[in-house]
Amino acid sequence: MSVLANYAIAIAVIRKGLLYGGIFIAAICAFDWAVRTRRINPFNRVARFFRGSIEPAMAPVERMVVRAGGVPSSAPLWTLVAYAVFGIALIQLLEFLGDIFYQIVVVSQQPSQIGLLAASWAFGILKLALIVRVLSSWFPISPYSKWIRWSYVLTDWLIKPLRRVIPTIGMIDITPIIAWFIIALIQKFLGIP
Repeated sequence: MSVLANYAIAIAVIRKGLLYGGIFIAAICAFDWAVRTRRINPFNRVARFFRGSIEPAMAPVERMVVRAGGVPSSAPLWTLVAYAVFGIALIQLLEFLGDIFYQIVVVSQQPSQIGLLAASWAFGILKLALIVRVLSSWFPISPYSKWIRWSYVLTDWLIKPLRRVIPTIGMIDITPIIAWFIIALIQKFLGIP
């Protein structure tokens, strides 16, 4: 179990590093935003450094913002948002992998629990497929895309019958939420963690 404890310590160190990195990036983004919006004189020595060193690093974000119809001065904000999303996704992925490793260690010690573990993973994959399906519907992504199709294949058996029964609320389709609760109820009823 010391490997699991070391893994938890590593995640805590990464989390703290991401926090300090986020504070540093937030300070840089705030100063860059102030230079871009002329709240700070753009011709002083520090502002020229930012315009020469930091703005080229934010150029890809700025291009995406402008293509989406935004203003270039919002690039620092979107850079900070992208860093926050990256940090959250990284920590969640590391914790997910840690949970899988922990479950494998427990099953290796108690082989009779392998069926329970497989059922738990199946329900987890179904819930992940629902999340991917919902998030992909917010963007102009085809449901037949090779990156998204799997989520539709795994959840259509539950979503399609619910859509016939449950009407949409305005433009909002609540069937994935209902499907999530149904999966959670089945999981709880079967006693699967």
